[in-house]
Amino acid sequence: MVKPDSLIFDMDGTLWDAVDTYAESWNLIFQKHDMKRNIKRDDLLHVIGLDGKRLTQVLLPEFDEKRGMEIYYEVNQVRREILPTSGGMVYKGVTEGIKQLSTRYKVFVLSNCAVGIIPLFLNWAAIADYVTDVMAYGTNQMPKNYNMHLLMDKHGLKSPVYIGDTNGDAEQTRIAGLPFIFVSYGFGNTDDYDQKFDDFESLSQYYMSL
Repeated sequence: MVKPDSLIFDMDGTLWDAVDTYAESWNLIFQKHDMKRNIKRDDLLHVIGLDGKRLTQVLLPEFDEKRGMEIYYEVNQVRREILPTSGGMVYKGVTEGIKQLSTRYKVFVLSNCAVGIIPLFLNWAAIADYVTDVMAYGTNQMPKNYNMHLLMDKHGLKSPVYIGDTNGDAEQTRIAGLPFIFVSYGFGNTDDYDQKFDDFESLSQYYMSL
């Protein structure tokens, strides 16, 4: 595989685990609307990484798309409010690894999340100064493969790789025509990858040695 000029990272399940905070944001909105619902961590684990429309179809099947998305937007507003204090668990090696990798590569974060979530993660993990740019689904409601090419065009990237933890990440990376790097410690699983790492330290060591 050609040495990449840039590393584009998924966020949830790849760089951190904030599922407990995400569940809390859903439940606060359910309470606000007096909805007899309660989302637990396990309910979210199998849908992490889905874009907003698909996510609401799974979690809120009783509502039409318009109402489902209205609730989704409310949830994300609450999420932006509570993440700075509730945060999440940054995976071992991520903070130091990103700092090291940024000395050799342009580093990006691309996620199927709402606008404003990635910067909150970067601040929580103390890596904002080491990430060149970010891209969220909420910016344009477009799939990851499209947004990968937006980053490539914007920054003149010639040989990026996408690093993620789910089969959906693999599928989107293949559509974009890029190499997919799988991290097995996250939320999903796939057999479709160019390389696999079982921890972030191994990933960092590999790319720093190229």
